[in-house]
Amino acid sequence: MGVLVMFLLLSTVTPFLFLQLKKPALAVAQSILLVGMWVYYFQIILYTAPAAFSVTWSMFYAGLIGSQIAWILFIIATVEQSPGYQANLAKEKDTLPS
Repeated sequence: MGVLVMFLLLSTVTPFLFLQLKKPALAVAQSILLVGMWVYYFQIILYTAPAAFSVTWSMFYAGLIGSQIAWILFIIATVEQSPGYQANLAKEKDTLPS
């Protein structure tokens, strides 16, 4: 259950990552999926696991995939904006034959 909570917390931050990456449509979609993810979590905790391919099950896994995509995009954007990466990129451009 600890891993599930960790993924839920990372997914909760995901709409803000999409907003920072200037992708508001994905932020809205992830926010909707986030509601389904938390409903699925409380169904598991309080009742029983929903059937496979139910609405909340689908929302949970779609939200999980969306949050992983957002984190990968965020990491790529952060690395591309870092001064060290920019310096190495400039060095490589200088060493390329014209």
